[in-house]
This record gives sequence, structure tokens and C-alpha cells, in this order.
Amino acid sequence: MSNLNATPSANRLHIGIFGRRNAGKSSIINALTGQDLAIVSDIQGTTTDPVLKAMELLPLGPVVLIDTPGLDDEGALGALRVKKAFQMLNKTDIAVLVVDAGVGLTEKDREILRKIQEKEIPYVIAYNKCDRTPLSPAAEENVIHVSAATGKNIHQLKELIARCAATENIDKKIVGDLLSPGDFVVLVVPIDSAAPKGRLILPQQQTIRDILDSGAVAVTVRDTELEDTLRRLDRQPALVITDSQVFEQAAAVTPPDIPLTSFSILFARYKGDLKILTEGAAVLDELKENDTVLISEGCTHHRQCNDIGTVKLPNWIQKHTGRQLRFAFTSGTQFPDDLSPYQLVIHCGGCMLNDREMKYRLRCAKDQGIPITNYGTAIAHMKGILKRSTSIFSL
Repeated sequence: MSNLNATPSANRLHIGIFGRRNAGKSSIINALTGQDLAIVSDIQGTTTDPVLKAMELLPLGPVVLIDTPGLDDEGALGALRVKKAFQMLNKTDIAVLVVDAGVGLTEKDREILRKIQEKEIPYVIAYNKCDRTPLSPAAEENVIHVSAATGKNIHQLKELIARCAATENIDKKIVGDLLSPGDFVVLVVPIDSAAPKGRLILPQQQTIRDILDSGAVAVTVRDTELEDTLRRLDRQPALVITDSQVFEQAAAVTPPDIPLTSFSILFARYKGDLKILTEGAAVLDELKENDTVLISEGCTHHRQCNDIGTVKLPNWIQKHTGRQLRFAFTSGTQFPDDLSPYQLVIHCGGCMLNDREMKYRLRCAKDQGIPITNYGTAIAHMKGILKRSTSIFSL
């Protein structure tokens, strides 16, 4: 179970291991971690689907290692596996291309290397099985010769991966940059049939941790307790953060001089581009009869009878537009390559997606000219409180 001290997978550095079948990708993962995390076999194609494993990897710290199928897999099923391997680039912060030193760089290797470079992903090329070759050429800046079997240069490979780690977002905050030490922040968390038993959902956990890291005070209440809590506090809170589903109720009882926003809007800024998502929300007013709206979630979960993505949002949108619309739904990794069938994409907050995956989805929509917004931004727009809930940000 998640807790406030654990690093969520979405916040971990994602290291993708790519290469042809039997290049030694799984062996490299086991050598890097010092554990038998991946199945190793001389039979080609042992790894048939991408496997993601969250763990600690020194000197990097918390990471997710992605073991991918071979890039030279064959047949119709093999082609699907290769496609999945390429899709993992959208989650990858650092790519490690594993090449059989006895074979050298093949066209399949060069194909994914071009994709890695196009997506501007920092990368390392690891020539594996160097213990079997008589001569290892001198390594270039991002090239290293290793042996997963003997452990040769594995430590140096870890150091090289660490040097590739992006640092520009290391100090990025969910809300902490808006707060001062000692500030009070009230978080509104409805407890209903959709709330997970015995715990808070991930965006709530992460926001609380960010508040505490900033030296501020988090006061967490149910929506039914917000008005009384605001009245009883001995000082005015610096901010009220609400679940999007009770946005309207929270706005009604929060005095206008107290800043108000939502978890979803905070994550729109944290993981995406709030300006693009705000502009996308305005398209709700322009939808025409029989237009199709794609509602996309980054995670998969058991849907309740009154699920926000498949039930509440479509109902609110139909009521807001006064038009008969069509809705399509995706979850998890099932984000369409082709968005042309849709007039608007409404995405979840993306708490289960890492930054690269979320920004990839935003870029897909932007490149194809399809407006995109997210749950909280869309709800705030439909309730007429988007301007208030984004006024604390510079857009």
C-alpha cells in the first residue's frame, strides 16, 4: 500500500532497456540491480511484454526499470511486441540500448536509436558480452562496453546512467512554491462510495507531502465539514484545495478572498501545461451536435456505478452543452496515436503517469490540432469558477 514516505512510480526516474533479442537486456537489468528481477534464457523472445519494476538503484535512488521485448521479434505477434517496446519510449526518461558486442549495431538498433534521439531522451549504448569479444573499442561519451556475465564495467554503467539523469525538474513542486512556512492549507476530500477504503488517493497523498515538505500545515476535511472548519480556524488559510467533484460546493462556502483551486488543476500545472488545458476547457462551449469527446485516464481501476470518468463527466458535459454528444473512453496505456476522430480530449490529472508520458500525450493533441483539457479544469470551467481557481498561477 502507498504511504506518504514511498516514492510513487510516477515520480521515479524511468530507465528503459532496449535492444534485439538475446542482446542481454534482462541480464543487464539483473547485473545493474544485483538481483534476479528479469528472466534470463538463451531462447530468443523470453521477454514478451514490457515489464516495469519500481526499485532503488544507487546512485540514482528510486527508479522504474523497464524491460522490453526484442526489437527484432518476428511474425504478427512479434510486430505487436515491437510496437509495445517502442511505446515504452513515451515513459522513458533515460534509455539504455543494449547491443551484442559480437554482432554490433544493427539496423534495428539504429531504428530505435533514431526514435530515442527524435524524442530527445538521454541515452547510453551498452555493448554487452564484451568478455566474448577479443577487442573492445574505446568507449565514446555515452557508449560503454560491459559484461553482464562477469560484471565488467557494470558499476561504470550505473554511473553513466546517473550522469544522464535529468535535473531540471528536481525542485518542481505541486503546490509548495505557492506557500510560506507556517501557512495553513485546507484540503477538501469527499468520502463516498468511490473513495478507496482506508486510504487517500495518490494526488491527495502527494499534495499533503508537498505541503509538509514546504513547512506549511495541511488541514484535511470532508466536503461536509469545510464551512465549519473555515469558521473555526484561528487564521485565514493561504489556500483551499478541493476534489473536483465537489468544486461547486467548496466554492460556495469558501470566502472569495481565500484562494481556491483543485487537486486536478494543481496536477495540470505540475505534469503538463495549464495554459493549454485551460484553453482546451473553453472548447466545451463550442462542441456541436454528435461531436465525439475522448475521456482518457492514465490508470486502470475498478469503476464504481457513479464513476467520474464514464458517468459523471459525460452527464455534466451533456448538461453544459445542451447537445447530444458521443463519448469514447481509454485507460492505462491505451492512448490513441490518431486523435482525429475526436473534437476534444479530456484527460485525468495524470497522477499515475510520469512527466514524459503526460507531456507526450499533450504534444500528440497539440501536433494534431485537437484541444485537450483535464477533469478538474473542465469541471471548473463548466461550474463558472475556472478563473477563480487559476488566479493564483501565472498563465
